[in-house]
Amino acid sequence: MNDVARLDDSGVPSWLRTAIRSTGPDADDTLATSRALRRAMSITGKPRQAAVLVLFGGSPAADDSAPGGLPADADVLLTQRASTMRQHRGQIAFPGGAEDPGDGGPVGTALREAAEETGLEPTGVQPFALLPKLFVPPSKFDVTPVLGYWRAPSEVRVVDQGETERVVRVPLTELLDPAHRFMVRGSLGYQSPAFQVDGMLVWGLTGGILAGIIKSAGWERHWDRGDVRDLETSLAAVGMTL
Repeated sequence: MNDVARLDDSGVPSWLRTAIRSTGPDADDTLATSRALRRAMSITGKPRQAAVLVLFGGSPAADDSAPGGLPADADVLLTQRASTMRQHRGQIAFPGGAEDPGDGGPVGTALREAAEETGLEPTGVQPFALLPKLFVPPSKFDVTPVLGYWRAPSEVRVVDQGETERVVRVPLTELLDPAHRFMVRGSLGYQSPAFQVDGMLVWGLTGGILAGIIKSAGWERHWDRGDVRDLETSLAAVGMTL
């Protein structure tokens, strides 16, 4: 998590503040590749700006008996894009999207898009860090992940079925279960950390961001990185497609 831009983290639980500590060179090929593509893109054109909200909820108090102090009720907000979307259809993602002129930067973009997609109340969210931008080749977006703590969780739901099929708060204990973690490899050799939870396959940029945060925060439990599965087969196992 190099070059993290820290915002006001007063009131953010100690178990979550550790998610943005520096860990040295990127250990995750997904994020390293994305940043390399961004550098190459800057030579030939200007990417469009976008942001996603990486929103964690959970008790303010750390659990001293758990790795990284992670409380048992900690979770992260994820969405499943509609299968009718032109790009990234059916994929699991963080709420987010393209920057609008009135957003005032990535925090404004992430909160606006999250409210539009999930119905959450932005005033209950405390953004506390911006991760380095990541380039997404299919859409040519330069995506800023905005880390947030859900101080006052509100009801979430699918707001627009034409854009989103599902909105879910995923318990981090399920993501961290070694039985739910493996690597996926695409037909062109691309590899990504993956999580299979609640009938979903979380992979690609979303999986890479989660894997990086989990490692940086010290929440990780040992899992088999040598378990590499075919991407299309893994997607089909949960009723998803590329």
